[in-house]
Amino acid sequence: MTTTHVVPSHKILKRGAMALLGFAVLGSVAIAAPANKPQTVSQVDLNRYLGKWYEVARFPMYFQRKCASDVTATYGLQTNGKVSVLNQCRKANGENIASQGEATPIDKSNSKLKVSFLPQGLRWIPFTKGDYWILKLDDNYQTALVGAPNRKYLWILSRTPNLDEQTYQQYVETAKQQGFDTSKLIRTPHSLIN
Repeated sequence: MTTTHVVPSHKILKRGAMALLGFAVLGSVAIAAPANKPQTVSQVDLNRYLGKWYEVARFPMYFQRKCASDVTATYGLQTNGKVSVLNQCRKANGENIASQGEATPIDKSNSKLKVSFLPQGLRWIPFTKGDYWILKLDDNYQTALVGAPNRKYLWILSRTPNLDEQTYQQYVETAKQQGFDTSKLIRTPHSLIN
């Protein structure tokens, strides 16, 4: 005699609903995901890109949640050809915080880099590195648009804390054309206190 396991109808409905929800989520991801990755600039002269950049605007992100103002990134060339990264900002209470990292160009264009903020001994771990793609850069290396290929991260950077509105809007428009949801951009205030 064989026994048959009967699944109660409410469990069948629950499983069916979960499967439909899963297909709906997968479908929405497929529909919402841009068909192609953003385009980077054709070439970056790392020596000209080095130095201090002021964050003019960014997408909200967890690892910058404590940064209320005065966000800067300072890049330096290391003897091993990699780029040192020093990110600094001011918290709402006025305290300065900093994070030291390292960026590695992943191709000869130098427009795509992988960045890690892990301690030196752990930076070899590949899945802990973030994408830093330079999407727009003026000829004088004064303004840059940086993002990630998954479009979750976006920054507008300038050599000065205040970027004129016309230039800002040009960079926002480029980001929009590259498939970024620019409605998420937040402007970064600078107190100009050193």
